[in-house]
Amino acid sequence: MMKLDLLSSPKFAESMMIHSSAFLLPNLSSGSSDYALVLLNQCLPRFTPLLWKHSQFRVCADGGANRVYDELPLLFPEAEPLDIRKRYKPDVIKGDMDSIRAEVLEFYKNALCILVAGALGGRFDHEVGNINVICRFSSTRIVLLSDDCLIQLLPRSHNHEIHIQPSVEGPHCGLVPIGAPSKSTSTTGLEWNLTNTEMRFGGLISTSNIVKEDIITVRSDSDLLWTISIRKA
Repeated sequence: MMKLDLLSSPKFAESMMIHSSAFLLPNLSSGSSDYALVLLNQCLPRFTPLLWKHSQFRVCADGGANRVYDELPLLFPEAEPLDIRKRYKPDVIKGDMDSIRAEVLEFYKNALCILVAGALGGRFDHEVGNINVICRFSSTRIVLLSDDCLIQLLPRSHNHEIHIQPSVEGPHCGLVPIGAPSKSTSTTGLEWNLTNTEMRFGGLISTSNIVKEDIITVRSDSDLLWTISIRKA
């Protein structure tokens, strides 16, 4: 018969790890929302919107984006599916992209936006390098921000509708062809609109223009940089 020797048995750890399923509660106490949510390519649980609410970071693993796109609207039958898809946008879609459907990838590529603070001013070569980045990754929405203005790329592959926030931006703005001259650019909503206008370095570019409407439209055969001033508080 074996005798249990308590003196030689391993000691229990003194530190305590607390486990809780508080993320399933409708409301979390202040400071408790420290979760990251990963969504995989399987049927989403009915309480996914609650997990989404309590998470600070949401990642779709490749085909998980299909699930968010298809299944979350089903949990809100009274709402418009597009409204739900816009409300529940993942922070990151990660994977080799062999499972995500083309239209889903296109939707989220257009919906997600990267804000880059401190990208303008300082050394000019750094500033130009940052502008080069938004041109290299033209299918990703990237906004360069400084204390005075913002810059973003308007790819020639799309027509553009810019919704102005007049309480925080404007009125000064500009449109600058980047990469190649523009043989034809047209706008609405500006003090000096362009109508099938040619723009190029060494010729005409649209600087010191003025926003006149809350919605600006831009159509061009060339990639353009859009810039607008940011109001001082």
